[in-house]
Amino acid sequence: MHENLVIVESPAKAKTIEKILGDRYTVKSSFGHIRDLKKKGLSIDISRGFEPEYEISPDKVKVVSELRRLSKEARTVWLASDEDREGEAIAWHLKETLQLPDDKTRRIVFHEITKNAILHAVEHPRQVDLNLVNAQQARRVLDRLVGFELSPLLWKKVRPSLSAGRVQSVTVKLIVEREREIMSFESSDYYRVIGEFITPDGTGFKAELNTRFKTETEANAFLSAIASSDIAFTIGAVETRPAKRTPAPPFTTSTLQQEAARKLGFSVSQTMTIAQRLYEAGMITYMRTDSVHLSTLAIGTAKDAVTAMFGAQYHKTRQYTTKSKGAQEAHEAIRPTYIDRREAGTTAQERRLYDLIWKRTVATQMADAELEKTTARIEISGRPEHFTATGEVITFDGFLRLYMESHDDEPAPKSSSNGTSAETLLPPLVQGTSLRRGQVVATQRFAQRPPRYSEASLVKQLEELGIGRPSTYAPTISTVINRGYVVKEDREGTKRDYTILTLAPNGTLKRTEKSETTGAEKNKLFPTDIGMLVTDYLSDHFSAILDYNFTAKVEKEFDEIADGDLDWRRMLAAFYEPFHEGVDNAEGDTEYVRSERLLGIDPKSGKNVYARVGKFGPMVQLGDTPVAAHKGTLAAAIKPSDDEKPRYASLQKGQMVATITLEEALALFELPRTLGEYEGKTVVVSVGRFGPYVRHDGKFTSLKVREGDDPYTIDLPRAIALIEEKREAERNRVIRVYEADDIQVLNGRWGPYIAHGGANYKIPKPLLSNREASDLTLDELKALISEQQAAGAGSGTTKRPPFRRAGRSKK
Repeated sequence: MHENLVIVESPAKAKTIEKILGDRYTVKSSFGHIRDLKKKGLSIDISRGFEPEYEISPDKVKVVSELRRLSKEARTVWLASDEDREGEAIAWHLKETLQLPDDKTRRIVFHEITKNAILHAVEHPRQVDLNLVNAQQARRVLDRLVGFELSPLLWKKVRPSLSAGRVQSVTVKLIVEREREIMSFESSDYYRVIGEFITPDGTGFKAELNTRFKTETEANAFLSAIASSDIAFTIGAVETRPAKRTPAPPFTTSTLQQEAARKLGFSVSQTMTIAQRLYEAGMITYMRTDSVHLSTLAIGTAKDAVTAMFGAQYHKTRQYTTKSKGAQEAHEAIRPTYIDRREAGTTAQERRLYDLIWKRTVATQMADAELEKTTARIEISGRPEHFTATGEVITFDGFLRLYMESHDDEPAPKSSSNGTSAETLLPPLVQGTSLRRGQVVATQRFAQRPPRYSEASLVKQLEELGIGRPSTYAPTISTVINRGYVVKEDREGTKRDYTILTLAPNGTLKRTEKSETTGAEKNKLFPTDIGMLVTDYLSDHFSAILDYNFTAKVEKEFDEIADGDLDWRRMLAAFYEPFHEGVDNAEGDTEYVRSERLLGIDPKSGKNVYARVGKFGPMVQLGDTPVAAHKGTLAAAIKPSDDEKPRYASLQKGQMVATITLEEALALFELPRTLGEYEGKTVVVSVGRFGPYVRHDGKFTSLKVREGDDPYTIDLPRAIALIEEKREAERNRVIRVYEADDIQVLNGRWGPYIAHGGANYKIPKPLLSNREASDLTLDELKALISEQQAAGAGSGTTKRPPFRRAGRSKK
């Protein structure tokens, strides 16, 4: 009989903890949840107070069997799952499933995988906290009730295979509402005036006019008025005041997700996956937290790091307090476990995220940045307007020497080599000094529409509204994208002309027309047509579920359950009764939700043109369905002719049912286009699932959209050039063939590789340092294949490492 069995959630964590605890402890992983609500049916007995019906996940049967055997042999079983509610629920499920008695069961928690933290946890065990478990059960049951009752309703009323969820539907609503704000936004323009002025000693500086003109006529009139040599420019009031900047608090889950997106370009789920690996390796504290608190030890070691790097004048001790009302984690902020470890991680991504966490943590214990802000008013003789010059000088960089926080939808601040913000300088300005006017420029600018959400800004908004918790942001965003309600993509901008009016120092006025690209989007979240349709339906029939205050109220109730102040079954009953009644009423409504928009009439055929969401997604329809005009059994006997049948075309990227115009819809029916013949075969251009293409002799060639290829305008010579270009690439693809051995040496996207038996094998770059791939012998190729097969590569295709989601298995 072994003395101690420790059960953790992940194998990586098990290895780290086993090294710390030593031979007296056997550490095993449960691989996340071992059981969940049964997949079939509702699996909640409402009549018995919403009693959940659990089952062991099929892929965990062997794991449970082994843990059951080991737990019977052990004197003490230590449940060491994570210390949040979900981790507490995992511990409870283990205790119930393994039938562990209280007297041999110990619950331990720690927010970092270090020797001190693990040993401290072992010395201070507790029992499973049923309040935390019930809070998690309430969340799981409530989400199952919502999904189980709303999803079938969507299948009947909107479209098959749809789903709804308490948090996911509200998240989609946020994105839909922002899109509608953008749709209804009416751009307006104005003229911003920037003037250059020269002091008596010849130093120039710029200032902005306090008035923005609505029209070119007004801007032109102002520039003409100040062009006169009689107009004097004088320095009015000059104000210089000190200012300070304070470092941002240490990372919580949401702020880490936001900053990693801004600075590193990581998605929310990517950040959580990398952070989990760092945590399990003992490099950072627990990555699901609402707390900004730092331990005394962390503050002390951060002080040592600051003074060693920059000197004592750069250090300032700070302790941050958590302001989040619903903070469910009582431990620390996300920080390095050992601040004296400057670098950590086994991959480039891990090292980059660790570096970000390290800098943010250390910066919190650094001195404020000290600045001097100067504002000067430039008076214009005989005019009510005035110019304002502003300058900022960093007199002491403080924490900015190490770290500067980024912000959503703003360009990254310019920085100097040591990380401080760039300084905007003004020359010494004295009130009453006369200035010489230099060039004055009035530039046409446009009001900015509301920005679309990035993953980072969406997380920030969810947090501010109190929707969800740190552990839910990543899976929620992944869910709405995977289910096709939201897409994350780039969109090309459109060109826009604007006017510049330039008043030269000699008084001449010049008008210039320029163009710019506006509206370009990168990694932004867009609602799909089906996402908008589902949101509209749920908003009409279940406004409470999609109400932001309601969703935040539910989260607060989960907190109350966790604190032992609210009975979870009563909370569910109060929610379910009106919700279920609403579902019954909606089911009684016989109306099917239609997303159809009549765009107008096709001038050629005289037929109606519609935009709608069909079985296979958003599309446009030319003509009405003949049987729609008939009722009864006669409709089934009517067979429309080909001329009567409607024509359909799928919407293209960036087009939406809600915004597509008649002209854009009619253009979609122009495809496919027959361009002519080549080599006796027809050449056709169209748009498919993977974009625009040319089809010839049964083969497809993609158009190069970025190089200007357009399926509506491309001609036959260009199509032939693309066909020949692809043929040439295919001819160059084959380097060498050994038919008898089923081995090919091919040119790929990342260089030469070996193809054999339906699998691909790498050719190491050092092997090609002084020779060509075609020079490799058959024996060398076979040796490379054998080596990589022995290492586990080459089964089917060259495999990537398995993708591991952040969080836990839901099975």
